[in-house]
Amino acid sequence: MSSLQTLLAPSISISFSSSNSKPCYSPLESLEACSSMAQLKQNHAHLTKLGLSSDNDAMGRLIKFCALFNDGDLGYALHLFDTLPHLDAFIYNTLVRGYLLRRQAADCIVLYLRMLQDSVLPNKFTFPRLIRACSVDGAVEKGAQIHAHVFKFGFANDGFCLNNLIHMYVDFKALENARKVFNKMPRRDVVSWTTLISAYAQLGLVDAAFEVFERMPERNSVSWNAMIAAYVQSNRFHEAFALFNRMRAENLALDKFVAASMLSACTRLGALEQGEWIHKYIRNKGIELDPKLATTIIDMYCKCGCLEKAYETFKGLTYKSISSWNCMIGGFAMHGKGEAAISIFKDMEKQGIVPDNITFVNILSACSHSGLVEEGRYYFQYMTRVHRIEPMMEHYGCMVDLLGRAGLLDEAKKLIDQMPMTPDVGVLGALFGACRIHGNFELGEQVGKRVIELEPNNSGRYVLLANLYVKAGRYEDMANVRRMMNERGVKKVPGFSVIELEGEVNEFIAGGRDHPESKEIYAKLDEMLDRIRAIGYVPCGAEGVVEELDEEEEKENPLNYHSEKLAIAFGLLKTKAGDTFRITKNLRVCRDCHHASKLISKVFDREIVVRDRNRFHHFKDGECSCKDYW
Repeated sequence: MSSLQTLLAPSISISFSSSNSKPCYSPLESLEACSSMAQLKQNHAHLTKLGLSSDNDAMGRLIKFCALFNDGDLGYALHLFDTLPHLDAFIYNTLVRGYLLRRQAADCIVLYLRMLQDSVLPNKFTFPRLIRACSVDGAVEKGAQIHAHVFKFGFANDGFCLNNLIHMYVDFKALENARKVFNKMPRRDVVSWTTLISAYAQLGLVDAAFEVFERMPERNSVSWNAMIAAYVQSNRFHEAFALFNRMRAENLALDKFVAASMLSACTRLGALEQGEWIHKYIRNKGIELDPKLATTIIDMYCKCGCLEKAYETFKGLTYKSISSWNCMIGGFAMHGKGEAAISIFKDMEKQGIVPDNITFVNILSACSHSGLVEEGRYYFQYMTRVHRIEPMMEHYGCMVDLLGRAGLLDEAKKLIDQMPMTPDVGVLGALFGACRIHGNFELGEQVGKRVIELEPNNSGRYVLLANLYVKAGRYEDMANVRRMMNERGVKKVPGFSVIELEGEVNEFIAGGRDHPESKEIYAKLDEMLDRIRAIGYVPCGAEGVVEELDEEEEKENPLNYHSEKLAIAFGLLKTKAGDTFRITKNLRVCRDCHHASKLISKVFDREIVVRDRNRFHHFKDGECSCKDYW
């Protein structure tokens, strides 16, 4: 028993002087009950009077509060540390933790060197934090030295130390070293295996990560989530769904991390039915709906085209974080419901939630997608005037897009010229697109060439400039742009469309015939085109003598066989009049598909919800929610 414990042992219990009195704590218990630096200093003075200012147990408790608690003071902890004549590993470890909590990684190593100079032996709690400090600081050489000390001081078989070493080498992108540590481990636990899976995934080696996953003798939810997240982050959504279905088949419980990863996959693919199943599972199993998971659910519904359920989920939250408000405003924005986005923003302010820069990006985007020019101008000024938020690149991009789409090209260019920073490709790209829409060839050519130089590998930029030349009848310049693309090896991004029906995700590419129901789909496509031709459909590509380059689909495939039309034909096969189906497209909807979709919605009595690269289109009764403003 330490000197402190011996002194205080008889007086540990709490006593009361009367029914209205507060409890009287012993000095030791007072340390545990401490909640502020003022209290701590009182306790320090009391312990000094008791002659315990050099007692490691007593001073260690004071140092722990100062170093590790939010209301502590690391400077005071160091002052106490310097007064102790005989330091021990606990006190050193506590201060290392304190430095690490404050991201002062280099100081952790300095303190460790002093620990060695003071001949204090490190213990098994010392090295994991030192290893993490090296990771945080990117200290490769020091990390290797700490690795050597792990072995030197006899912790070569400590799983906690070794798992942290694997993680450190992963952070250093030193996969071979991570594998060496893993391969030499006498006992590998689930953390070891999962860390290696994450290592391969971070380096883009997803197939190697899956091999490790398959070799695991046992798995927990963290392992499953690591592998599912690896597929999601590398855009391999079908494999993520396959693994998720396998997890369900093995009757393994989902936690909030697996749920969040799969909701992200549902969001990217537009897999609403799968997303709804996961949301229902979260509710039924009572999984904690923290702000991050709540926002992920709202985002899934917004981006899967079900704005009503997104809003229903949002309204049902007992606590709405700033991210939830931003997500809901952004959801209304991408669906072209600018007035609703502004209404939500006003509710947010009434409830005392302070908006941030993301809030205003979403508000300005809502104005842009809905053509609310005056409102956009107002909120662009409002963010600075009321909330002291200086416009960032994204805010300028939204304003240029808003003004450009409205045909106010001079005002858009003037805004760019007044920017306090050099405009990036997003800002200039917005102006470039507006020049094409409104036929400003001179400004469009000037900005287009600048955009291509800023983003030389983006095929869409070349396509827009080539189309601008086509509209101006400058076919030789258009050919030069195509030649430039070929010389630079720039390939157009292939278009694809995804539709989820009956819980199955179906993907289509332009002219593709790999689907098992391909014959029926093409027959339905022919019927679909015949019926809309009967009410006046003329393919947009047939309007001019020279067909424009198409960013959305390769021109080797006729307009009739664009991926979106194939997905719509499949949707018509699987639904009946009055139904709604949803399609997700990786690129912007082309003019012809947009025109055709309006007519199809009328002739076949369907609501067709399409999410393209920029926004949502709700086709119904021959109209689109974007009002042709896209």
